[in-house]
Amino acid sequence: MKNWVCWLLAIVITLALSIYQRSTGPTNPKRVTVELDGNSYPLKLPRSGVRHDAVVTLTGVPSNAVAQLHYRRYPTPDAYTTVDFSWEDGVWKAALPVQPVAGKLQYYLTVGGKDYPADGPVVIRFRNDVPAGILIPHILFMFAAMLFAVYTLLLVLAGRKYGKWLIITTATLFIGGFVLGPLVQHVAFGPWWTGFPFGSDLTDNKTLVSFLFFLAAVATLKWKYNKILVCLAVLVMLVIFSIPHSTRGSEYDYATEQLGTRQSSPAR
Repeated sequence: MKNWVCWLLAIVITLALSIYQRSTGPTNPKRVTVELDGNSYPLKLPRSGVRHDAVVTLTGVPSNAVAQLHYRRYPTPDAYTTVDFSWEDGVWKAALPVQPVAGKLQYYLTVGGKDYPADGPVVIRFRNDVPAGILIPHILFMFAAMLFAVYTLLLVLAGRKYGKWLIITTATLFIGGFVLGPLVQHVAFGPWWTGFPFGSDLTDNKTLVSFLFFLAAVATLKWKYNKILVCLAVLVMLVIFSIPHSTRGSEYDYATEQLGTRQSSPAR
C-alpha cells in the first residue's frame, strides 16, 4: 500500500468518525420541524449555552404564529415556567434564564398549539465561554491524534515501519487530552479533571483509557507481538472516541449547589 493511499484512508476514516461524534453529541443542537398551516419549518434548538446568552430562535416561522417557551431547572421537580416568544428583527425569540456553570434547563416549545420536540424536552447545559485560542488547539490535537492513530494502524497492516508514528500519536494524544483538554474543562466549568478517580465524565475517562493503551504499546515497542497491541490500542481509540463528546459531563446539582458529573435521561 502506497504512502499516499494510507494517508488518504486515514483522513477519510478520521473525518467520518469526527462527523459522527459531532452529530451525535449531547451538545449538538436538536433538530426539529415545526408544522404550521400546512408548511414545515426546520429549527435548531440549542443544547449548549454560554452563560451570557441563551436565546431560542424560531427562524422562518411566520409572524402570525403563536409560540411559547416552557422551561424548568434540570433535573428538578420544578413546575415549568412559560414565556411568550417575541417578534424581533424578523424572527421569533425567547430567552432562557442563565444558569450557574454546568447548570441545566429542560425546555420545549408550543407552536400553533402543538408541542415540540415530539419526543420530549431538550436539555441545555450552561458553560463559560472558552476562548478560541484554547479550544481550537485542543480540537486540532485530538483530531491529529486520531488521524495519526489510524495512519499507524494502516502502516502495521501494510507491514511497514510504524514506531515513529506510534510515538507521535501518543505524544499528540497526551497534549490534546491531558494538557489542553483539562484547560478547556477548567475554563468552561471550573474543574481541571472530572474523570477517574474524581468523577465519571466519559470524555475524560475515555481519553485516559485510550492513552493507557497507547502508552503500553510504546513501552512494548520492541516486543515481537507489539503489532497486536498497537492494533488493539487504535481499535480501542476508535471505539471509545465514537462515544458522543460530553456524555456524562459536568452537571450542577441544584439540591446541593455543587458541581458533579452525571448522565440523565430527560423526560417531560
